[in-house]
Amino acid sequence: MKRLQQQLRQIDGKSYKGYKQIQGSYSFSNFHLMIDYVQGDPFAAPSKIRIKVPYNKRAMKPEWLQDKNRRIYAEDVINRYIANVINHTNSNVKGSGKSGMVSIDRPGQEVLERTAVDLNNDHTIICLTVGLPANGRRINGKQAEKLFFDVIPEILDKSIFHIRDTEIENAVKLADQHSVIREEMKKNNWITFVADGSVLPRKSGISERPMEDAIPFESPEVNRVSIDLPHRDEPVTGMALKKGIVLIVGGGYHGKSTLLNAIERGVYPHIKGDGREYVLTDPSAVKVRAEDGRKVSTVNISPFIKNLPHGTDTTRFSTENASGSTSQAANVVEALEAGASTLLIDEDTSATNFMIRDERMQELVVKEKEPITPFIDKVKKMKEDLDVSTILVMGGSGDYFDAADQVIMMDQYLPYNVTEKAKDIAEKHPHQREVELEESFGQVPERRFMPNSLQTQRGKKSKVQAKSKTHIMMGKTDISLHYVEQLVDPSQTRMIADMLLVMEKKDMLKEEISLSQLLDNIEQQLDEQGLASFAPFKDQHPGELARPRRFEIAATLNRMRTAKVKDLRR
Repeated sequence: MKRLQQQLRQIDGKSYKGYKQIQGSYSFSNFHLMIDYVQGDPFAAPSKIRIKVPYNKRAMKPEWLQDKNRRIYAEDVINRYIANVINHTNSNVKGSGKSGMVSIDRPGQEVLERTAVDLNNDHTIICLTVGLPANGRRINGKQAEKLFFDVIPEILDKSIFHIRDTEIENAVKLADQHSVIREEMKKNNWITFVADGSVLPRKSGISERPMEDAIPFESPEVNRVSIDLPHRDEPVTGMALKKGIVLIVGGGYHGKSTLLNAIERGVYPHIKGDGREYVLTDPSAVKVRAEDGRKVSTVNISPFIKNLPHGTDTTRFSTENASGSTSQAANVVEALEAGASTLLIDEDTSATNFMIRDERMQELVVKEKEPITPFIDKVKKMKEDLDVSTILVMGGSGDYFDAADQVIMMDQYLPYNVTEKAKDIAEKHPHQREVELEESFGQVPERRFMPNSLQTQRGKKSKVQAKSKTHIMMGKTDISLHYVEQLVDPSQTRMIADMLLVMEKKDMLKEEISLSQLLDNIEQQLDEQGLASFAPFKDQHPGELARPRRFEIAATLNRMRTAKVKDLRR
């Protein structure tokens, strides 16, 4: 402490670059301070510090850390507590630029594995971002003293040293409950579970918080199941949807897309009080949609599209500017290649000609002139050949009744199982369209991304930077993730950006391995070495990172306009 204080007084008033001298580790009474990175300018990206709190100063019960799932939930609740304290702390540190700013990677409604808080074997590490105080571009040492000796200790006193054990225990209990629900889902072949009483609508189009006064979810009796949960007197009941083809139907503004949105975000656990904390979905479920204009690199879209004009090969299809139908075909096939076991599709964001061709259109545009085999004629083959389920919001075509295993109708935000009625209607009014069936679904590609796909050079340096949740700048190339809808946190995007840099530096694409094997290797490294193993600096502040799924990593690689891809099966 005294050494840091002396250094700050010595450099007071000097050029801002003098702050580089304070990088290092310092012991305080209840914690250790590690200054890992010092910004070069008061207006530049802020400095990175870590706080190390030994367990003999703030104990963490061994049962909170006995498995990885519990630890992630415990870290998450501590992270939220610190973020709330920072949000309500007025530092009163004056200066230019970002002077006096203190922040932590603030979680959203989902519980994600993050680097912000790390519960280690004998200490807690808290990663913070701070703005070192300046007057113009000169060091303000007195304000820096206030930051390190008043503001940060106050934040720690009100957060890590103040949080009650019961708050951490409640998060750990929720972790146990989610684990039991997922075990029941796996055992019973359920692809999603939506608890009775869940609040599915969100506050607004820009807020993921629950809507106030929303109609609580109530399962149809046919689909209602009961699960005994630990740490809870009463079992949880709700709607379970089994593997297969599930249609969600209903009138406009009755909750179809709201239900699908809750299901697609159910691949991640949610915090208590979110309204969706007991909405859980197959973790390998992937939302797919049309995505006009995206790059497609050597994807076998022939299960859906063949015989394009001018003899274009759809078994190794590439384009710089995909149409709605070709982009959706590519999105489906790429999801399958990455290991998706459930597809989530909303009619509203799909290409109409990809989803269905009615009998009138079939008569006008004969099969010989139409290269698309619509999804309606492939969805059952996908289930039978690949064991891949589909949950589909469909409000405009009853022809899907024939393929559906279950039909759920949303009526004023409440679900009703209308499977029998839908099947009766299908029998009473058989469709007149010609079914375009084939012997099998078709071959899912096994592609390899070549090393020169990663073009990270910008000037003399390699640089990959997440500009927002949906935008990565790789070297001089933009990667747009705007339509990758299960990317839910900017910190996931930052992690993917760091992964791209590590992939290049470590020549991870040098080996002749498939995309699926590459994703397996990445997940293995995350499991065994942690998220920080993909951070730029070893044994330092890892940055604001959250774990992405393999599907969003694959989606990023697939959207690189610099991608060079080889099909290993050809």
